[in-house]
Amino acid sequence: MSGKQKPARSTTAVGKTYGGFTDEERAAMREHARELKAVARRGSRPGEADGESDVLAKIAEMQEADRAMAERLHAIIKASAPDLSPRLWYGMPAYAKDGNVVCFFQPAQKFKSRYATLGFSDKANLDEGAMWPTSFALTEPTAVGEARIAALVKKAVS
Repeated sequence: MSGKQKPARSTTAVGKTYGGFTDEERAAMREHARELKAVARRGSRPGEADGESDVLAKIAEMQEADRAMAERLHAIIKASAPDLSPRLWYGMPAYAKDGNVVCFFQPAQKFKSRYATLGFSDKANLDEGAMWPTSFALTEPTAVGEARIAALVKKAVS
């Protein structure tokens, strides 16, 4: 051996390239930057009323199916966990405890998926054994589904 090191091989698959973030992901990041700037303008601790008005305005902008689901989900979360503060998170309605997002609603239109999603962050107290769900597909509001959502939200903030 001549003492020269050979260059490391690429670990990416041959012929595949990384295209970067999708348009939807870039838009979500821009929305998050705007949210952070708005919070900074209001002061370090925005009022709950400001967060709720932001969430309700974002819900009003949604397409009909997402809007109906988001309005119902907002009501369920407010009733189940009144301590959670509504706020926007990457342009989505979210609900925080002590400044940390616990759960959020991702409209189907946001990332062009076939269903809306109720997601929970790692701050949610949903731990159950070695594996548990943190995201739930929402297709239509039903009494059984609403009861399950209420129970999950209560457990998440316990």
